[in-house]
Amino acid sequence: MTATASPQTTVLAEQRVDGPVKPAKHRMSGKTLRWQIGLYVLLLVLALVYIYPFLVQVATSFKTDAGAAADPISLVPQPFTWAAYERLFLNSDFPVWFGNSVVVTVFVTAGRVFFNSLAGYALARLQFRGRGIVFAGLVAVMAVPAVVLLIPKFLVINQLGMYDSYAGMILPLLVDAAGVFIMKNFFESIPPSVEEQARIDGAGTFRVFWSVVLPMARPALITIVILSFQGSWNELSHFVISTQSPELTTLTKGVASLASGQLSQGSQFPLKLAAAALMTIPVAVVFFIFQRRIMNASEGAVKE
Repeated sequence: MTATASPQTTVLAEQRVDGPVKPAKHRMSGKTLRWQIGLYVLLLVLALVYIYPFLVQVATSFKTDAGAAADPISLVPQPFTWAAYERLFLNSDFPVWFGNSVVVTVFVTAGRVFFNSLAGYALARLQFRGRGIVFAGLVAVMAVPAVVLLIPKFLVINQLGMYDSYAGMILPLLVDAAGVFIMKNFFESIPPSVEEQARIDGAGTFRVFWSVVLPMARPALITIVILSFQGSWNELSHFVISTQSPELTTLTKGVASLASGQLSQGSQFPLKLAAAALMTIPVAVVFFIFQRRIMNASEGAVKE
């Protein structure tokens, strides 16, 4: 005779079997808790070490010259004043510097996004003679220090008649080797089957690049936008050798001239740090807007 288990017996048996299997919640041990607290304290100290100079910069920009000289690292302006900012905007060429930097940065960023993506796609997908040599030259350019190229760059700009003009400031910066390298690597991560399907539908090479591949490369494009914006906004050496007119001075050249005491004598700490603080705002805004999308390769993934 076969014994049949009642429903109550089955439930009790399941409870006995399943009970020990469930992971028991345990509290964090005292040693682990102390390690985590110590780690957070260390991270907080490091954050303060990096943030404190910026806070001093902002606070000093609201001080008087005498207050900044008397207590340069204090975070409380005594007295609080807008004199440095009023002097920058009303009694200096700061608005002209800011406008020139905006013009150059917008054109350079747009140009780098377009031309870097074109060159990266060509190196990643197109088969042409000398492709390996071009890529090797690209890597070689990345290895050369920028200061070595200043004199040849000046000679070329002067020979082409672009010296002391917006063309001389913008055109040499429209393409950078690092951006092409980033775009090439990202395009190689996109499955070729996507492009093959578009070609079957009758799309040409540029149509495939513009309508199919480029939208999938949004993470890399945003990375190029941030790097190009930051690089062109903070560029100094190129503008030193490409312009000399005060009307074409950018923020970097202007702030450097302030550091050498262009407007008047004295330390001028509030004036210099006010200009530096205003200069950092656009880069910080662009970075915080796009930081979550920097090289998020998962957005470009495609299931085959």
